[in-house]
Amino acid sequence: MASIPTSSSPAAAAPAARPSPRWARLRAHPVVQALRKLRRNPLTLAGLAVVAGLILVAVFAPWLAPYDPGAQDLLRALQPPSAVHWFGTDEYGRDVFSRIVHGSRITLYIVSLVALVALVVGPIGLAIGVVAGYFGGWVETVFMRVTDIFISFPSLVLALAFVAALGPGLEHAVIAIALTSWPPIARLARAETLSLRHADFIEAVRLQGASPLRILVRHITPLCLSSVVVRLTMNMAGVILTAAGLGFLGLGAQPPLPEWGAMISTGRNYMLECWWLVAVPGAAILLVSLAFNLVGDGLRDVLDPRA
Repeated sequence: MASIPTSSSPAAAAPAARPSPRWARLRAHPVVQALRKLRRNPLTLAGLAVVAGLILVAVFAPWLAPYDPGAQDLLRALQPPSAVHWFGTDEYGRDVFSRIVHGSRITLYIVSLVALVALVVGPIGLAIGVVAGYFGGWVETVFMRVTDIFISFPSLVLALAFVAALGPGLEHAVIAIALTSWPPIARLARAETLSLRHADFIEAVRLQGASPLRILVRHITPLCLSSVVVRLTMNMAGVILTAAGLGFLGLGAQPPLPEWGAMISTGRNYMLECWWLVAVPGAAILLVSLAFNLVGDGLRDVLDPRA
């Protein structure tokens, strides 16, 4: 009888390799899953790259800028972009590229300050929206009418009022912008709560004897938190535009600081002949604002608890 050939190689006899439990737990971690979702979205990765680039440029601005952003050279005033001055020079002969690089520090400072204030103001709007959406009735009427009063003031108008009362300055404008960030959060939290308060799992928790406070804190608020984070991220683009608008009006960062909005304001007098004075800082504002919008859009897909 012919014998059945068998393979004596260890590879054929060994079972298929399986990932270790530790590696499987690591891949199932929520942070790893979120990073994998971000990797599949090229636009979000592009936005993150721009934001990371803004941080790096702001940190290493003294080494990246080839000239002093405040150094004047009237003999080189209004020169077009060249190999010596990549983005040209302004009316005082200052290097526009160096001023753009140092202006990134001001933009990052604005975003950081607004984010810090939003850590205090944001939970207020979240609490107001959740309570109004859950209880309804006169509670919702009172809270939402107060929210409507605050939301009727555009952030730029309120910032102008703060600046008029406290004096020109970047800090006063940023505080005013941050204080107007809670009404949209309250409306968003209210809309999320209205869609959740009659959900099956909320009714089950309520039948088990959970108090309204426990339902709000343990079940509804965590589901609303992801939308609030996305909203705050996307608000950064509006913050940058509002701060640039104040700088354009001369009420934000004061000269000789190289703030992008102020650079557009001074360059508008020469924009017909020297387009780079307005186009370059305007492109910087556009790029950073678009990057924050793309990041916020990607976070919405990652942090959505229903996904």
